[in-house]
Amino acid sequence: MKAEIIAVGSELLTPDRVDTNSLFLTSELNKLGIEVTRKGVVRDSRADIRDAFSQALARADVIVATGGLGPTEDDLTREAVAELLGRKLELNPEVLRTIQERFRSIGRQMAETNVRQAMVPEGGQVLENKRGSAPGLWLESDGRVIILLPGPPKEMETMFARQVIERLGKRASDKRLIARELHATGIPESDLDERISPIYSKYADVQTTILAAPGEIQIHLRTWSDDARASEKLLDEIVERITIALGENLFSTKAESLEEVVANVLIQNKATISTAESCTGGLLAERLTRTPGSSAYFLGGVVSYSNELKSSWVDVPAEMIQAHGAVSAEVAVALADGIRRRTGGTLGVGITGVAGPSGGTPEKPVGLVHIALADGGAPREHGIRFPGDRERVRWQASQTALDMVRRYYLYASGKRGGAKG
Repeated sequence: MKAEIIAVGSELLTPDRVDTNSLFLTSELNKLGIEVTRKGVVRDSRADIRDAFSQALARADVIVATGGLGPTEDDLTREAVAELLGRKLELNPEVLRTIQERFRSIGRQMAETNVRQAMVPEGGQVLENKRGSAPGLWLESDGRVIILLPGPPKEMETMFARQVIERLGKRASDKRLIARELHATGIPESDLDERISPIYSKYADVQTTILAAPGEIQIHLRTWSDDARASEKLLDEIVERITIALGENLFSTKAESLEEVVANVLIQNKATISTAESCTGGLLAERLTRTPGSSAYFLGGVVSYSNELKSSWVDVPAEMIQAHGAVSAEVAVALADGIRRRTGGTLGVGITGVAGPSGGTPEKPVGLVHIALADGGAPREHGIRFPGDRERVRWQASQTALDMVRRYYLYASGKRGGAKG
């Protein structure tokens, strides 16, 4: 079965709002074996909404729409769909009583405009809204299904889970989406594709998508099949071959973030870590503490922006800063070693750099970052110039720092064959 998603709302065509509902719906529809082939956003115009549904009905088996079911004049979804299908809108007394009771329960008088929410197209089935006043609607036309859901995410998600999934599941085929998501870092996208394209190109029934982000590349493998066991085996085979091809650059075969992988590695090795950050402003510490239970491995960190605090908080010698500058390999190492000694952790990470957009020099341009890892022995230091704006530089610096920790234990264990997860 093929599905299209339509998000109704003029606000979604501005920079102020993002359509997140379609992400949830795509995931849920895929689980039911329904493939989403198109998504669209349409303004609050009866003619535009009608046209969007008309085109979707010509292509898809299922149309799921969100928004435009409220009580105001610009909530036009039910009217536009009823007009398109040639069906009258009829007042549903039961729905009206439910809306009235909802307002009474919260001590408010229902406005007359809310009556329009009780108008139901002929033949439509009402989907009860447990979290709001706008009921949803289930309509069928010429073998097609039209599902109208409210726009607020919590209302929409609850309604879909409780009243749509079971109904759609009875119509869906036996085909299911089987997927894998792999994450790699430390390798350019073109180099990665050169390594793995000879692998994925041999599997015509598997769709491969490569997505690049700052400091990371995702590899998505997807196939629709009515034989889940055979497809799982096929994707496992591809994943195994890609793992060998990418080696240590591949850090996850289970869609984990790099901070999740590092958290697992630290816990497995019963290790602790602390951070001393300058240009990243605590971003590394924030990422290390995103995972629940991070107190098991993260001891703490400091954001020592000024040279004075680098010396007083993390024991970086003032003469070192004067001789080499705050942005230098020497200072990064001193930060890492200083915070490790101060906290008594297994590892210390130090980061210093020029995040921009100003502050760069010919010798130390914007984007130059020094990252160091200290364990009480010989420190590891990596100096690199990252492209992009301030936030991109900061993010890539934190990504590289996390990857240094991951590789530290990868090398220590002698496992250089790729992802641990």
